[in-house]
Amino acid sequence: MTWYVPTLGDQVPHRGNACSRWFGRTCMRLIGWRFAGEIPNLPKFVIIVAPHTSNWDFPIGIFAQFALGFRGTFLGKDTLFRWPLGLVMRWLGGIPVFRQAPGNVVEQTIDHFRRHDRVLLVLSPEGTRKKRPVWRTGFHYVARGAEVPILPVALDYSTRTVRFFPLHHTAATVAEDLQELGRHFNATMAFYPAQY
Repeated sequence: MTWYVPTLGDQVPHRGNACSRWFGRTCMRLIGWRFAGEIPNLPKFVIIVAPHTSNWDFPIGIFAQFALGFRGTFLGKDTLFRWPLGLVMRWLGGIPVFRQAPGNVVEQTIDHFRRHDRVLLVLSPEGTRKKRPVWRTGFHYVARGAEVPILPVALDYSTRTVRFFPLHHTAATVAEDLQELGRHFNATMAFYPAQY
């Protein structure tokens, strides 16, 4: 059986080299994870990853990013970006969010999309590892404000698969997006199903 790795198009922000891709793929294979689906050949989009119930989600996401060779970015509170941890966080693709700054996080993130030619922003719509009956809606407002599509991605622990679903263009309302995107995910995929 062959081990499938989605191919990145020339528009997608790339990162790393053959060594870093080898490292990521080796780590993914050692922990028994694989890929399913395709990554769209676009320079900008929001990636929503769910279910998010475990701290293991972050290293699996980093290994996947290295294995695929794309440069994803993520948001983190500004205190995580102080020396020395800040160097690592930025190298991994972190963007500091200043909660006390004028304007809100959504506006700061939309501004980041406007200032850069290529951005893949990875967000957890749950916003927490704890059980949350309704997703946070910032991803919808960021995608809509930045005029970029959303790529739903599941960390499916039941089959140890990183699943890329079809690209989604924002709907007129948050409720429509939540309903449409939520269809891709279920509790059996989560590391802790009771928390999803």
